[in-house]
Amino acid sequence: MSGPVRIAITAGEPAGIGPDLCVSLENKPDAELIFIADQELLQSRAALLGLEFSPGLFSKDSPAEQISVLPLKTRATVEPGKLNPANAQHVLESISIATDGCRDGLFDAMVTPPVHKGIINDAGIPFSGHTEFIAERLNATPLMVLAADKLRVALVTTHLPLKDVASAITHEAVVDCLRILNDDLISKYKIDNPHILICGLNPHAGESGHLGREEIEIIIPAVKTAQSQNINVTGPLPADTLFTHRHLDGADAVLAMYHDQGLPVLKYAGFGNAVNITFGLPIIRTSVDHGTAIDLAGTGKAENGSLHAAIDLAIHLAKSNRSS
Repeated sequence: MSGPVRIAITAGEPAGIGPDLCVSLENKPDAELIFIADQELLQSRAALLGLEFSPGLFSKDSPAEQISVLPLKTRATVEPGKLNPANAQHVLESISIATDGCRDGLFDAMVTPPVHKGIINDAGIPFSGHTEFIAERLNATPLMVLAADKLRVALVTTHLPLKDVASAITHEAVVDCLRILNDDLISKYKIDNPHILICGLNPHAGESGHLGREEIEIIIPAVKTAQSQNINVTGPLPADTLFTHRHLDGADAVLAMYHDQGLPVLKYAGFGNAVNITFGLPIIRTSVDHGTAIDLAGTGKAENGSLHAAIDLAIHLAKSNRSS
């Protein structure tokens, strides 16, 4: 594919702020932005917000437009702020079209505003999240990574109850996460010999086994296995001191053991401008760092900084991927 990079953008949950964010976007230089969404929904949300939004229809065979819509009708009428399970299938279909288009070379990358997991499950469709849905469609093993400026945090476990975290942390899981993280820092970010820091699970990284033995029995052996595979990883380090300049300076990424170990620090550092990027996929996929904000839909109060950052990163990685 030649010319500007093509970025597929879904609209997320129709009743949430996804459509608001989409219609507030401006042109991006050297990129085509293709919204996979209900065109009437986008135009009505733009009118509600007092915004001008009149994109053309996307065609892979027509001259490029900087902003266009690949139309996909919702299954039911959409009212901002009111969830409707009848539109759950529409949401998943938009993700599927974007995923397949990236896999097949129609798009260079995909960007996803937030969806509402609960309403999709309420529709009778088992759904644990964007990342898992996309990875299953591509038969890939995903790794969730959030980035804010130069801080990148990956997670061994994602959306699990805290009581289930320890049993999910295995030697194989930690080694796989380190391998995926290392490989994609090299292939997607073009970082030679990336330096990864890894958190311990327990306070003080277990304090020599006095505060838990997961570090001794699982994490340290996994680190040694990764190091034997030429992965430059340091740790496990206590999570309460790892996120300081003393450790982070010179590091390219952090592997945390669970969701609320790594992400509060990252979101404090860059909330509203942080980006969720899925490693381990054969495509480029970025996403926002926030939820559907149902109460803000149609009010004009939604901030689009994270979506801008997600698109900018997708463009950067797509260009880098083309040139390699």
